[in-house]
Amino acid sequence: MPPYDPPLSGDALLDAVTDAMVALHQRYHHRKPVTAKTRLLGDDLLVCVMGGVYTDVEKTMIEMQRSTIVQETRSAFQNAMQKRFIDQVERLSGREVLAFISNHHIGPDIEIELFMFA
Repeated sequence: MPPYDPPLSGDALLDAVTDAMVALHQRYHHRKPVTAKTRLLGDDLLVCVMGGVYTDVEKTMIEMQRSTIVQETRSAFQNAMQKRFIDQVERLSGREVLAFISNHHIGPDIEIELFMFA
């Protein structure tokens, strides 16, 4: 995927990363998160926080006290998807991603995608 020329910065970058993360979530989970926002922390940390991410199946599993299965499945999927997430951020920002950390939380229902630039 070719990088943006010139790379995005400021609010344009934050909006584009949010849109990319929402698009990936919709493509692979078949639904958009209820909320999503991206922020740059300092000069080298980019974080996207999405709320209302769980599918109806996952919500049912959580209600049935099977949240560990949901967390393990989500974590395995995020690990498998990390290259796609990194590629999007590198393409939009023009910067190399040194590290990617993805995590999710039950109650409140949130997912965090954290990118550390080189």
